[in-house]
This record gives sequence, C-alpha cells and structure tokens, in this order.
Amino acid sequence: MRYRPWRLTAGSTLFLDRDGVINRCVEAGFVANREAFAFLPGVLPALKEAAGLFRHIFVVTNQPAVGTGLMTEAELGALHTWMCAEIGAAGGRIDRVYSCPAPKTAHSFYRKPAVGMGLRAQREFPGVAFADAFMVGDTRTDMAFGHRLGMHTALIGDNPAALAPPCLAERRYDSLAAFMEAITTI
Repeated sequence: MRYRPWRLTAGSTLFLDRDGVINRCVEAGFVANREAFAFLPGVLPALKEAAGLFRHIFVVTNQPAVGTGLMTEAELGALHTWMCAEIGAAGGRIDRVYSCPAPKTAHSFYRKPAVGMGLRAQREFPGVAFADAFMVGDTRTDMAFGHRLGMHTALIGDNPAALAPPCLAERRYDSLAAFMEAITTI
C-alpha cells in the first residue's frame, strides 16, 4: 500500500462503492431488490457519523444487471431511493447515487475504473475537490477510480486482487465503520 498524509477539511467529499461497502454482496448474481439488500454491520451508524464530517457523500456503483436486462433502471432507482431513505432514517445521508448500468464489455466512460461518475459528481456539485476526497471501496476497480481522480483511497476488506502490486489503496480497513473510526482521528 502507498501512504500519503490524509487530511479532512470542511469541504471533504466521501465517495462510496455500494456492494461490499454499504451492503453485503450476493454470492450468485446481484442485489435486485430490498429483500436481497442487507446493510453490513456498523454501516448505518458510520454513515450517520460521516454526515457530520463530509460536505458531500456520494455512492458510485457499477450495476451491469441493468445493462444486461436482469433488472430495470426503475427497479434500480427504487432500490437506491429505499437505501437512501433507510440511511436518512438512521441519521445519515447520501447526497447522490451515481450508477453505471453498462456491462464491462461496453467500456463505458461512466463505468469504474473510468472516471465518468466522479466527473459528473464534480459537475453537479462544483465544490467537489478530488484532492480533498476519499474513495472507499472493496475492489481494485474502486481503488483505480479514486487514484485516477487524485482522491485518497481506502480499501474495505482484503480482496487479493485489490492488494496485488501495484496496490492503489492507501489504507485498508475491515469495514466502513473501521474507516470512519480512523478518519475521525486524523
């Protein structure tokens, strides 16, 4: 892992991957509805704490199930609306969910590790400064997305592919809750 000093400012932004950071990954397939969606332990209190520390909080998620016809944009939107409502009811917030429905083979500019979702967030929220932003994810793709935009990167879990050289994660944590515990001490 590569380390550089982290600093949290009044304008810091938090970018989060969804599956594997906010909710449990589904073994075979994808999270298609709220019945299949399970928040990971400690996520709701962590997002409540994040709401008081970060100017903006975004979810950036690849969702190829839409592009391959396994679920609709409307179904994905309903799932994200419900997820954000649950987070809000627990005292947290998500300012916007950005998702890319394209399958990997489409090579979309909006599919991580490409930077389209990040640039869209910056365009829609002009105060976003990537140098003061944090990308928290559980895959090498997430780390590459953050790295390409000049964000600080934090890996959740111990994904071997994400830890393989060259490792793009600056720091590693077991959970979003552990990341939040660490970020409050910088």
